[in-house]
Amino acid sequence: MAELLADGVVVASSNQAKIGEIRRIVGSALGALVGQNELGIKSPPEPHASFVENALAKARHASASAGRPALADDSGLCVEALAGAPGVRSARFAGESAADSDNNRLLLEMLSGNNDRRAHYYCALVLCTAADDPSPIIAQGRWQGRIAEHPRGDGGFGYDPLFELADGRTAAELAPAEKDDISHRGSALRALADQLAQLQ
Repeated sequence: MAELLADGVVVASSNQAKIGEIRRIVGSALGALVGQNELGIKSPPEPHASFVENALAKARHASASAGRPALADDSGLCVEALAGAPGVRSARFAGESAADSDNNRLLLEMLSGNNDRRAHYYCALVLCTAADDPSPIIAQGRWQGRIAEHPRGDGGFGYDPLFELADGRTAAELAPAEKDDISHRGSALRALADQLAQLQ
């Protein structure tokens, strides 16, 4: 596996905050990481109902476009009272070009007056060594929490200012290293690293 990753891995994302988290957590385990936007690769459609299916489609697209291994992440927030929404549409909850603040505002509006604030972040990671890789590595992570009444904190991105932990802090109030230790993406990346280690 190491020789397949020697020339680096393209990350099938244009979200610089997400790419930064991946770089912090995996270190050099995947060799050099480059975001797909740096290679002029456009994001493909994400029509699927599950995070895993979308991550697989994104990884295959990026690998085919770059001619090298690709890592894709599809992740989002699932809220119990909204039947799992925003789910795979987390980044586009309030519209195709919605900002994080727009998505957060809509989420609070939809939960107004609802006492069931349970939610979890979910992350699916797919690593393809080639576009037609018949056995991609798939890893998943989940982070339990609840939706706060008001946004708090200046860190993180996405729904982090609303994602409240058992200790009362939001994900946006955590230091980056602490978030990496307990987040859905951190869990998924460590699971991915464990699978890679078994293939060495």
